[in-house]
Amino acid sequence: MKKINVRDIAADPWTSPKGTYAGSSKELSIALGRDPTSTDLQKRHPFDVELCTIPPGKKPWPYHSHSAQWEFYHVLSGRGSVRHKDGLTPIEPGDAFLFPPEEPHQLINDGTEDLIVCIIADNPVGESGYYPDSKKWLVRSPERRILRSEPLDYYDGEE
Repeated sequence: MKKINVRDIAADPWTSPKGTYAGSSKELSIALGRDPTSTDLQKRHPFDVELCTIPPGKKPWPYHSHSAQWEFYHVLSGRGSVRHKDGLTPIEPGDAFLFPPEEPHQLINDGTEDLIVCIIADNPVGESGYYPDSKKWLVRSPERRILRSEPLDYYDGEE
C-alpha cells in the first residue's frame, strides 16, 4: 500500500494568458503512482483524483464536455457556481455533483475566498472533449491536441 498526505504534495498552478482562467491542483493519483500516459490500467489507474483550488473571481478552465469521461465533484471549502447545460447552480461546502459524458460544465469562483473541490474522473483511454463557446475539439490520439481544423492553443477563442 502506498500512502500520501495532501500537505506533502506541491500545488501545480496555472493561469491563462489573459488571466481569465486560473487555479492550482494537487494531483493525488499521480502522487500515488499514476502514469497518465500509459494505456496499462495497472499504471494508469481506473480513476484520477485531484484537489483543485480556484481563486476568487476565476474559472479553472473553459466550458467543456467530455466524450466518455465521468467526473464527480465534492466541494470542500469556499463558494461558487457551476455552469451546466441548464444554466448556473450555486455551490457550497458539502455539495457533491456528477457530470456524465457529453454534458458540458465549468466551475466558477464567484465567492470571496478560494474554492476547493475534490474531483474524481474515471480516465477512459482515447478521451476527447468539446468546447461549446469556442466550437473546438480536444483530441488525444496519442498526444493532446486542440482542434478546429488545425492545431490550436488551449485558450484560443476562450478569452
